[in-house]
Amino acid sequence: VRVVESGGGLAQAGGSLNLSCSVFGSPFSITAMGWYRQAPGEQRDMVAITNTREDEIDYSDSAKGRFTLSRIGAENTVSLQMDSLKPEDTAKYFCYAKSTSYYPRKRSYDLWGQGTQVTVSP
Repeated sequence: VRVVESGGGLAQAGGSLNLSCSVFGSPFSITAMGWYRQAPGEQRDMVAITNTREDEIDYSDSAKGRFTLSRIGAENTVSLQMDSLKPEDTAKYFCYAKSTSYYPRKRSYDLWGQGTQVTVSP
């Protein structure tokens, strides 16, 4: 299974960046996808995540109103449009996906990308 991320890079405060992530080769259904981020010395925190079965999207408080998560269901791809960026958004962003098997019993597996750096200058 491969989790392939693209996007990220440098932006000025107030600018925009777009991150994209695709999952390839999962033998099971992808039931959730989204993005986490981790700044140096900090824990990895959820930014935005979608439950693919219920078509719900959750955002962190810091992402609400500025970031938009979109999913292309059949292609196991999500994108994160980040607008009105702030220096505090600087972090390494990791794509997350949950792969779920339903037989013989329900079991889920966490999949992670390698991470892509987002740096926002003042």
